[in-house]
Amino acid sequence: MTAHPLDPLSEAEFRQVRDILRREKNVVRPAWRIASVELHEPEKAVAREFRSGDQIVREARVVAWQTDVGTAWVGLLSLTKDAVLSWTSVPGKQPNATVDEWHDCDVAMRAHPEVIAVLGGRGVTDMDLVLVDVWTYGAHLIPEQYSGRRIGWCDVWLRAAHDANPYAHPVSGLKLVVDLNTMELLEIEDTPGAGFPPVQGEYVPKHVPDQVLRTDRRPLEITQPDGVSFTLDGHQLSWQRWQLRVGFTYREGLVLHAVSYDGRPVAHRLSFAEMVVPYRDPSPDHVRRTAYDIGEWGLGFMTTSLELGCDCLGEITYLDAVLHDSAGEPQVIRNAVCIHEEDNAVLWKHVDERAGAEVRRMRRLVVSAHVTVANYEYLVYWRFHEDGSIECEVRATGIMVTTPFSGEQPPPYGTVVDHQTYAPIHQHFIVARLDMEVDGPDNTVVMSETAQPPIGPDNPHGLALTQRSVPLRTEAEGRQDYNWSTQRAWKITNPGKRNKVGAPVAYKLVPGAAVPAMLDPESPVLKRAQVLRHTLWVTPFDRDERWPCGEFVNQSGTDEGLPVWTEADRSIENTDVVLWYVFGIHHVPRVEDWPIMPADTVSFWLKPTGFFDHNPSLDVAPSQPRCH
Repeated sequence: MTAHPLDPLSEAEFRQVRDILRREKNVVRPAWRIASVELHEPEKAVAREFRSGDQIVREARVVAWQTDVGTAWVGLLSLTKDAVLSWTSVPGKQPNATVDEWHDCDVAMRAHPEVIAVLGGRGVTDMDLVLVDVWTYGAHLIPEQYSGRRIGWCDVWLRAAHDANPYAHPVSGLKLVVDLNTMELLEIEDTPGAGFPPVQGEYVPKHVPDQVLRTDRRPLEITQPDGVSFTLDGHQLSWQRWQLRVGFTYREGLVLHAVSYDGRPVAHRLSFAEMVVPYRDPSPDHVRRTAYDIGEWGLGFMTTSLELGCDCLGEITYLDAVLHDSAGEPQVIRNAVCIHEEDNAVLWKHVDERAGAEVRRMRRLVVSAHVTVANYEYLVYWRFHEDGSIECEVRATGIMVTTPFSGEQPPPYGTVVDHQTYAPIHQHFIVARLDMEVDGPDNTVVMSETAQPPIGPDNPHGLALTQRSVPLRTEAEGRQDYNWSTQRAWKITNPGKRNKVGAPVAYKLVPGAAVPAMLDPESPVLKRAQVLRHTLWVTPFDRDERWPCGEFVNQSGTDEGLPVWTEADRSIENTDVVLWYVFGIHHVPRVEDWPIMPADTVSFWLKPTGFFDHNPSLDVAPSQPRCH
């Protein structure tokens, strides 16, 4: 049973989906794989108007494909009626890759006699030390003879010991092309490599030569003797004046619903909708290496369990997540989401010669999840502040892809990080989908930037600055680029609601980590992900418009998302709007990023801008001073 229409699917509901598909459509392994099962979220009005005790209608959306013929199907299932509502083929489309395929490919290739033979020719004889890591294709790179097939290309890596780091030793010049429906080895690309230079690529202490761990780090304990200040009722999270619902999907991972402050809506839904990671190295080892981690694989499937004292510190509340394997069996990720409070230094302070010092400590509520995408980790934090602000932070860590090289001169596309070994320059573009609802659903986005008037009679010393505000009225105007020189930002306003000075209430998207695409307009990577052309896109809400690069990104050739939707140039004025914000990391590797990368941190903010009539944290009580 679920308590709310937006609650994620439960274990019982995943089993029901499995049973309906087997009974009504004979969807069973090995003839079928199930790519995705997710809650078909209700219309917004249903979620807004829902009251405890109301009847809940539950539906699930399914994508599956037949492995023998390769045909993909999209189904809508009624869990309330225990029936299939629709079942539609989508010819020519490849669903997202699955964790099962990744593991099946690794096992099949390590046992394949041709792979064993070619590795033997390179001096590799212990297949237990080999890792075969499958990547998906863009359509522009698929060999013509394999057109229409579901294929992957594979890196091959070598561990120094059974539990050592495989990413320390790439088998350069070796790539495998595999039919992922049949696990047939289609092709071995074997070109001369640079061998295995003597690198120090280990990070687990027992494998690091002469590793002596620090002993001068004393314990740091965070305790709340009276318990936490938030409550979690099912998926409903309440903390001080904030309320929200915590959701989870196979593709986005962590999702936040129905975010409100003191009963006033701020956002209907906050999530990540795509992540594009192009490697900027045209050499044979990397030319195919562009990942769509959300569309091709799914952040939810790659979310990992969190541990107290390691991933989270303090008084922690965890939420499990339930997903499924490619047979439809439910899979539980224990401790998938961490919820806790953090002290964050001073919230506000002033010292007056008569009144003395008034200071308030800043406390924030953090909702987080960690994702492991093969060699990389993404740590996602949504932070809610007492002043009404929301911060979204992403930390990237893990292990860089490296490649050995021969000769004295390294390739110019990266940084030498170890002996005869370089790490390519690459980028991580994240698309945040911000379904806003600032004091109600009818919002207008306003571009806001600072202007510098020329020197003149009214500005004799050139000191004047003014603020320029431009309402964005159509989707064409809603394509926006960051401008550092004017400190451009975007306000989500509600023209129908005014604050005490008569201005529309608003939240501001304060940009951070806006990374230029630096891709040629004719680049196939950009054609598949045209969202990267702009920092911000604004669209009117459409229930079916969820994925900025299109739903079927795997083996795609063109972007079927935002550029297609916005071609109509619909009105985005005083309506229900969605903001698509592109941010990320331009990663020029450092030697210090090897063999494991210290977390690189990027973020953006949603800050109240006239949403309140004064500082909403004036009522935060002072802390009791502790003098020693």
